[in-house]
Amino acid sequence: GVESKQSSAAAAQQDLANKAGKLIARAKALGMPEKDINTSGYWVGPNYIQNNTIDGYRASEQLLLKWHNVDTIGKTLDALVQEGGATQISVSFTLADPKAAQAEARTLAVGDARSRAQAMAGAAGVKLGKVLRISDLSYSGLSSGNYEIKGAAPADTQVPVGQLDVQVSVEVDFAIDG
Repeated sequence: GVESKQSSAAAAQQDLANKAGKLIARAKALGMPEKDINTSGYWVGPNYIQNNTIDGYRASEQLLLKWHNVDTIGKTLDALVQEGGATQISVSFTLADPKAAQAEARTLAVGDARSRAQAMAGAAGVKLGKVLRISDLSYSGLSSGNYEIKGAAPADTQVPVGQLDVQVSVEVDFAIDG
């Protein structure tokens, strides 16, 4: 994000526009397409001190930048922080197209449900019947690392991607055969 504090709202807004403009220009110069640069939040308002006295105005803009090449994240972060306008940078990872991974996870979850049900049916001395109902209890979120960098970034920032886990939860009701 980018922030500014000035004596008037107009001055804070103008300073913010200059800082954000430099940051966006730097991101584009690093090869980030315009479609991958979005404003996710924007605020201008008074800055209060003791006794609810206004001592100036703050403006902030949160930018959402999408990287498609994880190998360049560290160098890009370094360049954006060195530009001087970024006051807070947060990095999170997602899959570009999670549908295939979710479908695979769903298949594994249903297989696991069947395996557990067969084990329980065997322990009870009955046979597992046909599927009566299947419910997908998952939400579409992904579990990933979340890294946050505040202030100046050291040279050659390391941002390990690690592994993204796709989680699917299913509920399966089976008939029981004698």
